[in-house]
Amino acid sequence: MEQVEMQLKQLRLGGMSRIWQSLAETHRIHELSFADGVQLLLQGEVDERTNRKFDRLQKNARFRYKASVAELGYDAHRGLDKSLVSELSTCRWIEKGESLLISGATGVGKSTLATALGTQACAMGFSVMYFNTLKLIARTKTERLEGTILKFFDKVAKSKLLILDDFGLTHLQGQQQVDMLEIIEDRHGKSSTIVASQLPVNSWYEVFSDGSIADALLDRLVHSSYKIQLQGESMRKKKMIGI
Repeated sequence: MEQVEMQLKQLRLGGMSRIWQSLAETHRIHELSFADGVQLLLQGEVDERTNRKFDRLQKNARFRYKASVAELGYDAHRGLDKSLVSELSTCRWIEKGESLLISGATGVGKSTLATALGTQACAMGFSVMYFNTLKLIARTKTERLEGTILKFFDKVAKSKLLILDDFGLTHLQGQQQVDMLEIIEDRHGKSSTIVASQLPVNSWYEVFSDGSIADALLDRLVHSSYKIQLQGESMRKKKMIGI
Protein backbone atom coordinates (compact mmCIF):
# COMPACT_ATOMS: atom_id res chain seq x y z
CA MET A 1 0.00 0.00 0.00
CA GLU A 2 2.83 2.39 0.80
CA GLN A 3 4.32 1.72 -2.63
CA VAL A 4 1.02 2.66 -4.33
CA GLU A 5 0.83 5.89 -2.33
CA MET A 6 4.43 6.72 -3.23
CA GLN A 7 3.78 6.10 -6.93
CA LEU A 8 0.68 8.27 -6.87
CA LYS A 9 2.72 11.11 -5.38
CA GLN A 10 5.48 10.60 -7.94
CA LEU A 11 2.89 10.92 -10.68
CA ARG A 12 1.57 14.08 -8.98
CA LEU A 13 -1.87 12.56 -8.55
CA GLY A 14 -2.51 14.41 -5.31
CA GLY A 15 -6.25 13.81 -5.22
CA MET A 16 -5.86 10.08 -5.73
CA SER A 17 -3.11 9.96 -3.13
CA ARG A 18 -5.29 11.72 -0.57
CA ILE A 19 -8.21 9.33 -1.14
CA TRP A 20 -5.92 6.28 -1.11
CA GLN A 21 -4.41 7.35 2.20
CA SER A 22 -7.89 7.91 3.67
CA LEU A 23 -9.09 4.50 2.55
CA ALA A 24 -5.99 2.86 3.99
CA GLU A 25 -6.35 4.61 7.34
CA THR A 26 -10.02 3.67 7.69
CA HIS A 27 -9.43 0.11 6.38
CA ARG A 28 -12.07 0.63 3.67
CA ILE A 29 -9.80 -0.51 0.85
CA HIS A 30 -10.77 -4.15 1.36
CA GLU A 31 -14.48 -3.33 1.63
CA LEU A 32 -14.82 -1.71 -1.77
CA SER A 33 -15.21 -3.36 -5.14
CA PHE A 34 -12.55 -2.60 -7.73
CA ALA A 35 -14.97 -0.37 -9.69
CA ASP A 36 -16.04 1.57 -6.59
CA GLY A 37 -12.44 2.03 -5.50
CA VAL A 38 -11.38 3.35 -8.90
CA GLN A 39 -14.38 5.68 -8.97
CA LEU A 40 -13.44 7.16 -5.58
CA LEU A 41 -9.84 7.66 -6.65
CA LEU A 42 -10.83 9.33 -9.91
CA GLN A 43 -13.35 11.60 -8.19
CA GLY A 44 -10.72 12.58 -5.65
CA GLU A 45 -8.36 13.59 -8.44
CA VAL A 46 -11.09 15.53 -10.26
CA ASP A 47 -11.95 17.42 -7.07
CA GLU A 48 -8.29 18.15 -6.38
CA ARG A 49 -7.69 19.57 -9.85
CA THR A 50 -10.93 21.58 -9.77
CA ASN A 51 -9.93 23.13 -6.44
CA ARG A 52 -6.43 23.92 -7.70
CA LYS A 53 -7.85 25.58 -10.82
CA PHE A 54 -10.26 27.63 -8.73
CA ASP A 55 -7.46 28.79 -6.45
CA ARG A 56 -5.32 29.72 -9.47
CA LEU A 57 -8.12 31.61 -11.22
CA GLN A 58 -9.03 33.45 -8.03
CA LYS A 59 -5.41 34.44 -7.44
CA ASN A 60 -4.99 35.63 -11.03
CA ALA A 61 -8.21 37.67 -10.82
CA ARG A 62 -6.66 39.84 -8.07
CA PHE A 63 -9.96 40.62 -6.40
CA ARG A 64 -9.87 43.59 -4.07
CA TYR A 65 -12.42 42.02 -1.73
CA LYS A 66 -13.66 38.59 -0.72
CA ALA A 67 -17.29 37.79 -1.46
CA SER A 68 -19.49 34.89 -2.48
CA VAL A 69 -22.97 34.59 -3.94
CA ALA A 70 -24.08 32.53 -0.94
CA GLU A 71 -23.35 35.44 1.41
CA LEU A 72 -25.30 38.11 -0.50
CA GLY A 73 -28.24 39.76 1.25
CA TYR A 74 -31.58 40.23 -0.52
CA ASP A 75 -33.25 43.02 1.44
CA ALA A 76 -36.32 44.08 -0.54
CA HIS A 77 -35.27 47.74 -0.33
CA ARG A 78 -31.89 47.11 -1.99
CA GLY A 79 -33.22 46.35 -5.44
CA LEU A 80 -31.33 43.07 -5.69
CA ASP A 81 -33.45 40.40 -7.37
CA LYS A 82 -32.61 36.95 -6.02
CA SER A 83 -33.91 35.20 -9.14
CA LEU A 84 -31.67 37.35 -11.36
CA VAL A 85 -28.63 36.67 -9.17
CA SER A 86 -29.44 32.95 -9.31
CA GLU A 87 -29.54 33.16 -13.10
CA LEU A 88 -26.26 35.08 -13.22
CA SER A 89 -24.71 32.48 -10.89
CA THR A 90 -25.11 29.83 -13.60
CA CYS A 91 -22.60 31.85 -15.68
CA ARG A 92 -24.55 31.18 -18.86
CA TRP A 93 -24.31 34.90 -19.57
CA ILE A 94 -20.53 34.57 -19.57
CA GLU A 95 -20.72 31.68 -22.01
CA LYS A 96 -22.75 33.99 -24.28
CA GLY A 97 -20.37 36.93 -23.89
CA GLU A 98 -23.02 39.14 -22.26
CA SER A 99 -22.29 41.88 -19.72
CA LEU A 100 -23.62 43.29 -16.46
CA LEU A 101 -23.88 46.91 -15.36
CA ILE A 102 -24.20 47.60 -11.62
CA SER A 103 -24.97 51.10 -10.36
CA GLY A 104 -25.82 52.63 -7.01
CA ALA A 105 -24.64 55.04 -4.35
CA THR A 106 -21.46 54.61 -2.32
CA GLY A 107 -21.49 51.63 0.03
CA VAL A 108 -24.62 49.85 -1.22
CA GLY A 109 -22.68 46.72 -2.20
CA LYS A 110 -21.74 47.15 -5.86
CA SER A 111 -18.19 45.87 -5.41
CA THR A 112 -19.38 43.03 -3.22
CA LEU A 113 -21.89 41.88 -5.85
CA ALA A 114 -19.36 42.19 -8.68
CA THR A 115 -16.75 40.25 -6.69
CA ALA A 116 -19.24 37.56 -5.67
CA LEU A 117 -20.18 36.97 -9.31
CA GLY A 118 -16.51 37.07 -10.31
CA THR A 119 -15.67 34.48 -7.66
CA GLN A 120 -18.54 32.33 -8.92
CA ALA A 121 -17.13 32.60 -12.43
CA CYS A 122 -13.77 31.34 -11.13
CA ALA A 123 -15.54 28.42 -9.46
CA MET A 124 -17.14 27.59 -12.82
CA GLY A 125 -13.72 27.60 -14.50
CA PHE A 126 -13.77 31.01 -16.22
CA SER A 127 -10.76 33.34 -16.23
CA VAL A 128 -11.43 36.68 -14.52
CA MET A 129 -9.59 40.00 -14.29
CA TYR A 130 -10.59 42.61 -11.69
CA PHE A 131 -9.57 46.28 -11.95
CA ASN A 132 -10.38 49.49 -10.20
CA THR A 133 -11.03 51.61 -13.29
CA LEU A 134 -8.60 54.38 -12.29
CA LYS A 135 -5.85 51.81 -11.78
CA LEU A 136 -6.65 50.23 -15.15
CA ILE A 137 -6.23 53.59 -16.84
CA ALA A 138 -2.91 54.10 -15.04
CA ARG A 139 -1.88 50.59 -16.09
CA THR A 140 -2.60 51.25 -19.77
CA LYS A 141 -0.47 54.41 -19.61
CA THR A 142 2.43 52.46 -18.12
CA GLU A 143 2.07 49.62 -20.64
CA ARG A 144 2.05 52.14 -23.49
CA LEU A 145 5.22 53.83 -22.23
CA GLU A 146 6.93 50.44 -21.94
CA GLY A 147 5.81 49.42 -25.43
CA THR A 148 3.76 46.48 -24.17
CA ILE A 149 0.25 47.89 -24.62
CA LEU A 150 -0.76 45.47 -27.39
CA LYS A 151 0.30 42.51 -25.28
CA PHE A 152 -1.69 43.89 -22.36
CA PHE A 153 -4.79 44.46 -24.51
CA ASP A 154 -4.51 40.89 -25.75
CA LYS A 155 -4.28 39.56 -22.19
CA VAL A 156 -7.38 41.49 -21.13
CA ALA A 157 -9.27 40.41 -24.24
CA LYS A 158 -8.59 36.72 -23.50
CA SER A 159 -10.08 36.97 -20.02
CA LYS A 160 -13.62 35.56 -20.07
CA LEU A 161 -14.82 38.10 -17.49
CA LEU A 162 -13.46 41.60 -16.91
CA ILE A 163 -14.63 43.53 -13.83
CA LEU A 164 -14.30 47.32 -13.96
CA ASP A 165 -15.02 48.68 -10.49
CA ASP A 166 -15.58 52.34 -9.52
CA PHE A 167 -16.19 53.38 -13.12
CA GLY A 168 -16.87 57.09 -13.64
CA LEU A 169 -15.05 58.55 -10.64
CA THR A 170 -13.09 60.74 -13.05
CA HIS A 171 -13.62 61.94 -16.60
CA LEU A 172 -11.77 60.08 -19.34
CA GLN A 173 -9.88 62.20 -21.82
CA GLY A 174 -7.58 61.75 -24.78
CA GLN A 175 -5.79 58.41 -24.86
CA GLN A 176 -7.61 57.21 -21.73
CA GLN A 177 -10.97 56.99 -23.47
CA VAL A 178 -9.39 55.52 -26.61
CA ASP A 179 -7.84 52.76 -24.51
CA MET A 180 -11.16 52.09 -22.76
CA LEU A 181 -12.91 51.83 -26.11
CA GLU A 182 -10.20 49.43 -27.34
CA ILE A 183 -10.73 47.18 -24.31
CA ILE A 184 -14.53 47.10 -24.68
CA GLU A 185 -14.35 46.71 -28.46
CA ASP A 186 -12.08 43.67 -28.15
CA ARG A 187 -14.62 42.01 -25.82
CA HIS A 188 -17.85 42.95 -27.58
CA GLY A 189 -19.96 39.89 -28.32
CA LYS A 190 -17.17 37.52 -27.26
CA SER A 191 -16.36 38.03 -23.60
CA SER A 192 -18.24 39.44 -20.63
CA THR A 193 -17.69 42.62 -18.64
CA ILE A 194 -19.06 43.78 -15.29
CA VAL A 195 -19.03 47.54 -14.79
CA ALA A 196 -19.78 48.90 -11.32
CA SER A 197 -20.40 52.64 -10.92
CA GLN A 198 -21.81 55.22 -8.54
CA LEU A 199 -23.30 56.96 -11.56
CA PRO A 200 -26.64 55.85 -13.03
CA VAL A 201 -26.15 54.24 -16.42
CA ASN A 202 -27.88 57.13 -18.22
CA SER A 203 -25.11 59.46 -16.95
CA TRP A 204 -22.18 57.42 -18.24
CA TYR A 205 -22.07 59.43 -21.46
CA GLU A 206 -20.75 62.37 -19.42
CA VAL A 207 -17.65 60.39 -18.32
CA PHE A 208 -16.12 60.83 -21.81
CA SER A 209 -14.82 64.09 -23.26
CA ASP A 210 -15.32 62.86 -26.84
CA GLY A 211 -18.97 62.26 -27.70
CA SER A 212 -18.22 59.96 -30.65
CA ILE A 213 -16.11 57.67 -28.47
CA ALA A 214 -18.81 57.71 -25.79
CA ASP A 215 -21.42 56.72 -28.41
CA ALA A 216 -19.27 53.89 -29.75
CA LEU A 217 -18.36 52.47 -26.33
CA LEU A 218 -21.80 52.73 -24.75
CA ASP A 219 -23.44 51.28 -27.85
CA ARG A 220 -21.33 48.13 -27.39
CA LEU A 221 -21.79 47.98 -23.64
CA VAL A 222 -25.17 49.26 -22.51
CA HIS A 223 -27.94 48.09 -24.77
CA SER A 224 -27.44 44.32 -24.55
CA SER A 225 -26.35 44.08 -20.91
CA TYR A 226 -28.05 43.01 -17.70
CA LYS A 227 -28.58 45.98 -15.39
CA ILE A 228 -28.82 46.12 -11.59
CA GLN A 229 -29.58 49.38 -9.78
CA LEU A 230 -28.77 48.92 -6.09
CA GLN A 231 -30.55 51.14 -3.61
CA GLY A 232 -30.79 51.78 0.13
CA GLU A 233 -28.43 53.11 2.77
CA SER A 234 -24.71 52.52 2.81
CA MET A 235 -23.90 49.05 4.14
CA ARG A 236 -20.65 50.47 5.54
CA LYS A 237 -22.61 53.09 7.52
CA LYS A 238 -24.90 50.40 8.94
CA LYS A 239 -21.93 48.38 10.13
CA MET A 240 -20.40 51.44 11.80
CA ILE A 241 -23.54 52.19 13.83
CA GLY A 242 -24.20 48.54 14.59
CA ILE A 243 -27.35 47.97 12.54
